[in-house]
Amino acid sequence: MENKDKQIIIAIDGFSSSGKSTMAKELARRIGYRYIDSGAMYRAVTLYALEHGMILGDGSVDAAALTAALDDIHIDFMPCADGQHTLLNGRDVEKEIRSLRVSSSVSPVAVIPAVRHALVAQQQAFGNERGIVMDGRDIGTTVFPDAELKIYVNAPAETRARRRWLELQEKGDTTSSYEDVLENVVSRDRIDMTREESPLRRADDAIDLDNSDMSIEEQNEWLIKQFNRVTGK
Repeated sequence: MENKDKQIIIAIDGFSSSGKSTMAKELARRIGYRYIDSGAMYRAVTLYALEHGMILGDGSVDAAALTAALDDIHIDFMPCADGQHTLLNGRDVEKEIRSLRVSSSVSPVAVIPAVRHALVAQQQAFGNERGIVMDGRDIGTTVFPDAELKIYVNAPAETRARRRWLELQEKGDTTSSYEDVLENVVSRDRIDMTREESPLRRADDAIDLDNSDMSIEEQNEWLIKQFNRVTGK
């Protein structure tokens, strides 16, 4: 592991289903850093809202009720054999938060200012001791604007939707069609880029990565090269 006084914060931002979580997780493993999946935190809040009737039939969110419940929502991460799982009030919800049901509701939840403020504060607390890799939509612009290494990941919506659809198939979800997933990806892109609170945008000092034609190993090697450059390895 890196010497503690040389540890940095690595922010990886990008569109949904761009593969940023996979690469962030592997980068953290290789360099001995802690990985924080900020998207999983928003998904966990969304699952809580769904389970407590705070997402209405028309897809809108009862923002007042969810805001009032934020103190009762506790999110953490648990190391396990396949990486880490997300805990919602002590319950392992890793599989549930990856469902299309949650994916379809996460953006309306994430635009609620009180939700973002609460989760950004938690995310910043994770970074107090540095030595973390965090991925999301606003990590390099809002959560850690002074992060030493910022990556902005992009790929066409069709490419990202196919990746996500194949991932769902591998996890046993055969109810979602590719067209459903593509519609969800395009909708989330629009909401993420146009929301008033911390919209998705590229940080001015971020390094661009279009991983459309890259293998996972090529992505990993590219990230290690960027890490070594910043840390002087």
